[in-house]
Amino acid sequence: MTTEHPDFRAGFVSFVGRPNVGKSSLTNAIIGEKVAITSNRPQTTRRVIRGIAHREDGQIIIVDTPGIHRPRTLLGERLNDLVYSTLGDVDIIGFCVPANEAIGPGDRYINEQLDDFPKAKKVAIVTKIDTAGRDQVIDQLALVDQLREWDAVIPVSVSNEGQLEEMSSLLLSLLPESPPLYEVEQTTEESEEDRLAELIREAALEEVREELPHSIAVTIEDQEEREDGLLEIYANLIVERDSQKGIIIGKGGSRLRTIGEKARKEIEQLLGRRVYLSLRVKVLKEWQRDAKKLNRLGF
Repeated sequence: MTTEHPDFRAGFVSFVGRPNVGKSSLTNAIIGEKVAITSNRPQTTRRVIRGIAHREDGQIIIVDTPGIHRPRTLLGERLNDLVYSTLGDVDIIGFCVPANEAIGPGDRYINEQLDDFPKAKKVAIVTKIDTAGRDQVIDQLALVDQLREWDAVIPVSVSNEGQLEEMSSLLLSLLPESPPLYEVEQTTEESEEDRLAELIREAALEEVREELPHSIAVTIEDQEEREDGLLEIYANLIVERDSQKGIIIGKGGSRLRTIGEKARKEIEQLLGRRVYLSLRVKVLKEWQRDAKKLNRLGF
């Protein structure tokens, strides 16, 4: 690939921060399409997801990672290892803090961890500024600025295209000069199967709310093309205990049907075609703490 632009820049950016500060939403907004699922449940993101934002003067490759946290399970330990190995390779780390929440111990803990990645430029991003008043945003920017010496401090709302454009331009200016790293039609490294599984998990997370956010995994069992053009998708929702299976299924199967309907609509939007989605709930006991089971599920 070549480019005629003399100052083309390309590189890798990763957003870090506490759960529910808007990292995945920010990723999707900059890319311009949904490449990462979103939820207000902690540890929604479980894999490294690369989304590519294409601009005339560069490419911003956003690496959406699981959040840095104090792990309680083997899965948590592996997710932390994944984050640390990823952050060691990116060009910019964007530390996200919401405008409408006080800076707390979790934010300070993550800020301290940034010292482990001296090669990456550090940018502070105050997110969700549409949820706070002007004075509150100004105060939060000042407090974040005091945490360390940043390469930039940026306020942003994912609903404001002008702010997203300013932020993208700033991030691009901090990236190294480079030829394009991806073909222009590519917006993510995620496989289609992984994206389908994530959309199903997102729908499940929305339904179970506080009950079992960490215990759900999704696998795609099979896909079959029908003669009438309908795509049949067979997927498994994996939980850790029989009681959790009952929670997912719901009374008379009502909750599982709702999950399936929500996931099918998202999948049809992604694929641009009609889909038949069949979901089964399976129990894989204590899978978050078992190395062999984690390996089977791809963690």
